[in-house]
Amino acid sequence: MSDTAVIELRDLRKRFEPRPDLAQRILTMAGKTMPKRTVHAVNGVDLTLARGEVVGLVGESGCGKSTLGRMVAGLIRPTEGTVTYKGRDAAKLTGRDKLEYTLGVQMIFQDPQASLNPRQRLHKILGESLRVHNLAASKDVQARVDQALSEVGLSAEYRDRFPHQISGGQRQRIGIARALMVQPSFLVCDEPVAALDVSIQAQVINLFMDLRDRHGFTYLFISHDLGVVRHISDRVAIMYLGRIVEIAPAREIFARANHPYTQALLTEMPNVAQRGRNFTPIKGEIPSPLSPPSGCTFHPRCPHAMPRCKVEEPVLKDIASGHRSACFLNDTSAA
Repeated sequence: MSDTAVIELRDLRKRFEPRPDLAQRILTMAGKTMPKRTVHAVNGVDLTLARGEVVGLVGESGCGKSTLGRMVAGLIRPTEGTVTYKGRDAAKLTGRDKLEYTLGVQMIFQDPQASLNPRQRLHKILGESLRVHNLAASKDVQARVDQALSEVGLSAEYRDRFPHQISGGQRQRIGIARALMVQPSFLVCDEPVAALDVSIQAQVINLFMDLRDRHGFTYLFISHDLGVVRHISDRVAIMYLGRIVEIAPAREIFARANHPYTQALLTEMPNVAQRGRNFTPIKGEIPSPLSPPSGCTFHPRCPHAMPRCKVEEPVLKDIASGHRSACFLNDTSAA
């Protein structure tokens, strides 16, 4: 794996403020002040992805991992912070540099059915990016489509089918093929196997690994399935309520998880060697991003919470080589 960074995130934040409805606008015109309802989706993320690396991003639903992925792919703009692509601020890119970033970072979505136009045949879906960006002559588009289909393990006969005429696993392969059409270097994979049967999941994961070996792709692999992440990732980042609370090489995370939230997730992970055991879910529910807790956002659910956890926000610190965690239990003064 090269040490050259493809993507760097620095203090990345995203807040969503819904537009006021009619009743709120009337109250505002009448002089009544309405409290702002701000969703703190991503709240200060620092992350670097090196060329050829697979970083798994794990967390419960609503933790902000999909929003983070969309900011990396340039689909939504950060409220604060920067996304750096190959050493350049993505927000300041223009012209050919902007196009290089747009094509170089592609996203594969969770629901392949929703991400494919049901009225278009597959060859038109796959060839659209080539035509829009003038990446191939008209006479060469079909050959490029057939090549992409072959790359993802589908024969050329699929090109004339509609999305509803193929299975879920095949639709996800089409989503991957569509990303490959523009020859990207970085793929944001947002729960790409969550909607698939277990046997099909294994096939698609193996496809991702084959493509990485063949093309040297870099992946941000977003998932809630720790088993999948363990199989495919070089490093794993654990996200909770908009923040990364732990990051380390995959082997280190699964052998020596440090943060109480990571430990709780691993405890819930199914294990064939421990059949018959009782699962103990994490107590409580993930707090609302409309009103995140003060201090450590995990403290309302943490079995080791201390008074300082309610008022101070822990920062990611090195606890071992390549292993960082944001927990006051690592602070010697907390003993």
